[in-house]
Amino acid sequence: MAWGAVGDEQALSLSSRRNDESATPRRITVHPNPTLREHVRASAENRPGVYRMFGPDGQLLYVGKSVRVRTRLLSYFRAARGEKAWELARESARIDWEYIPNEFAALVREMKQIQSAQPRFNVQHKRRKIYSFVKITSEAAPRVLPVTRIALDGAQYFGPFPRVGAVARIVRELAQTLGLRDCPGPTPVFYGDQLEIFGSGRMPRCLRAELQSCLAPCCGRPTVAEYAAAVTTARAFLEGRGAGPLREIEARMTDASRRMDFEYAALLRDRLERLGRFRDELTGFRGTVEDLSFVYRVPGHHGDDRVYLIRKGRIRRDLPLPKGRAARARVAAAVAEVYDTPDHGPSALSSEEAAEILLVARWFKMNPEERRRTVTPADWLRDHGPERRNGARAR
Repeated sequence: MAWGAVGDEQALSLSSRRNDESATPRRITVHPNPTLREHVRASAENRPGVYRMFGPDGQLLYVGKSVRVRTRLLSYFRAARGEKAWELARESARIDWEYIPNEFAALVREMKQIQSAQPRFNVQHKRRKIYSFVKITSEAAPRVLPVTRIALDGAQYFGPFPRVGAVARIVRELAQTLGLRDCPGPTPVFYGDQLEIFGSGRMPRCLRAELQSCLAPCCGRPTVAEYAAAVTTARAFLEGRGAGPLREIEARMTDASRRMDFEYAALLRDRLERLGRFRDELTGFRGTVEDLSFVYRVPGHHGDDRVYLIRKGRIRRDLPLPKGRAARARVAAAVAEVYDTPDHGPSALSSEEAAEILLVARWFKMNPEERRRTVTPADWLRDHGPERRNGARAR
């Protein structure tokens, strides 16, 4: 009986342990590609950098960045079976890496390599993201359009903006509020003060003219000055210098309420809110981009300090921190070239460059303390430029 009692207790204890183990399963670590793991362990260093993982056929599977490359790569070989990191380590036949002086440069380098190679395992930056611009055309009767491509066509562009669908809707409402046309570009335009020898009264070409949401230059209703005034109001709104469209909507809301047309007033109220948010977004983003013009000094690994010349959110030059007279002169010449030459604005931007602007803006938003490392070009030249002679800068 004693033996049976002890056996029951042992069985109960064993069953309890099994239940506990099933309730809290252990993490089983599998080490795929031990040879590759040993290569990383022996060769990689804990420095900032960008790494690339390749399959057996040489196909690039993944691009990543880390401030400690060795630790990050070894973590792939400690992942549990079934996790993305484990799958990557299992499928990788080769890993290489390049050391980057600092995290900021590694982040930019990672983005550009992902956009260029489109690795299968990457998600962020993988797609060539489409950015939206607001365009005021240079036609006889200019249009305000949402576009995702830019061209050297004499038009004005505002942006970039990441929310393509939202921008398209807002621009359509802006055009309707101000009465600007959105018909195809080749549509004939006739103004009310345009002299016509055989004028016979022109019919509107779309329903917007009948609904009075377009000034209808297709049928000669507005004068040149009237339509130009609407375009000027739109331009001022997009530049953050005016609130004409908002005042126009408010006036229509008041009129609709006076007529007790509350349904239409509610529609106008929603439009007013959307245009107001878009104006705030325009102002905020434009201010951010304009503010991203400075010389950015970043300390690097083992004293590899760098200087980044950033103008309107784009990295125009990447230079070693000058430590001698000749090096200071070279950097001073680069500063003058980058910041003194005319800027061509958004008409010179590709989608990749637009993505770089947004990435740089996000870096300083997420790391506001990095602003302390930036100085204006003038201050840089004053403190780090060529030596002065007799109180004036040597030329």
